[in-house]
Amino acid sequence: MSEEKKQKKPGQINIELDEKVAEGTYSNLAIINHSVSEFVIDFVSIMPGTPKSKVKSRIILTPQHAKRLFKALGDNVNKFENAHGEIKDYEQPPIPLNFGPTGEA
Repeated sequence: MSEEKKQKKPGQINIELDEKVAEGTYSNLAIINHSVSEFVIDFVSIMPGTPKSKVKSRIILTPQHAKRLFKALGDNVNKFENAHGEIKDYEQPPIPLNFGPTGEA
């Protein structure tokens, strides 16, 4: 690669994605808690017939980043539905309110 192509543009961020992270983690439940200073999102994989599930990943965000994520996710859902049709929201069994950790700082 030429030296010219290696140079970053001002403000450009170089982001790496290693193989393990690129595999991804399946989640069919997100539990969201917040305090005055952070949002905590726990991603869980619940399988039918299993009485216990583990948090597979936890993401901690500032309130500002949580709002940006909310907007970006909404924008992407809208783009997906425009291309592929409405996403059906099937009835899910209620999760107890005391499920998982609380978002205290």
